[in-house]
Amino acid sequence: MKGQTVNQILRSPATAFSPDELKTVLSSGLMSFPLTDFDAAGEFHEAGYRDRLEWLMPYGATVLFAAGGTGEAFSLTQREQARIIRVAVETCGTDTPIVAGAGYGTRIAVEMAQAAEAAGAAGVLLLPHYLTEANQEGLVAHVEAVCRAVSIGVIVYNRNVCRLTPESVARLAERNPNLIGFKDGVGDIESVVAVQTLLGDRLSYLGGLPTAEIYAEAYNAAGFPVYSSAVFNFIPRTAMEFYEAVRKGDRSVTSRLLKEFFLPYIAIRNRQAGYAVSIVKAGARVVGKPAGPVRPPLTDCTEAEHAELEALIARLGPQ
Repeated sequence: MKGQTVNQILRSPATAFSPDELKTVLSSGLMSFPLTDFDAAGEFHEAGYRDRLEWLMPYGATVLFAAGGTGEAFSLTQREQARIIRVAVETCGTDTPIVAGAGYGTRIAVEMAQAAEAAGAAGVLLLPHYLTEANQEGLVAHVEAVCRAVSIGVIVYNRNVCRLTPESVARLAERNPNLIGFKDGVGDIESVVAVQTLLGDRLSYLGGLPTAEIYAEAYNAAGFPVYSSAVFNFIPRTAMEFYEAVRKGDRSVTSRLLKEFFLPYIAIRNRQAGYAVSIVKAGARVVGKPAGPVRPPLTDCTEAEHAELEALIARLGPQ
């Protein structure tokens, strides 16, 4: 509802969020992508996933993106995606808005978005479409089809094969009132500044590069004040500390944490393709919150890398 603060919206007893309400919530606070729990055979582990969400909620993430990138959206079936969203909404949707990942080709993305809405999701994060390159007209048609298929808010993830120009984003925003957010995973500061300058407060703006903390200060300066944190999955206290330091411009804290943890962490992450997810599951194991193995084609971190990560986490103190 217009004029409401983030706290008023989050404290409302209603489980549904209008696109405008979700946009308000997305405009401040730290967000995260919960891991998806699998058992030893690689099947969705519902009890473990519920426990994970219940553990994370008190740390204060304003939005949780279920079945997103860190949640291995790319390895889930459509049936699994719908089940995961329903479990997330049942577990914490009245306290924390759940935004559901959707992607692949346009018709599948539409089905996934509609299933997420039926499951009670507050919004949809539209992940890049599958495999093929596309021109701007095709990208606009793809995003618009998803926006028109649901009444909940849609955030487009600008990344990989879905790279929208500022002009394309403006066209989409003009024609689709429920397009409420632009999440950038490309890192072209000139482009994100152009999008933010052109659209102003029409959208919410989120940083979305892997290990977003590395880029958080640059994005904040470019008008993207919020981001989603993958490390929130295993060091939630530190993730919140870093976010608050960025918000306050406290370089002493951000510089210390970048040096002591984040830069050594990404050195491990960069050793293998796909480790952006694998290392988060490794971190969860280290802190006693295992989420099972990653699914192929990803591979888990080695025992030696787990030991390295354990030493880094130990420096941060209790979470």
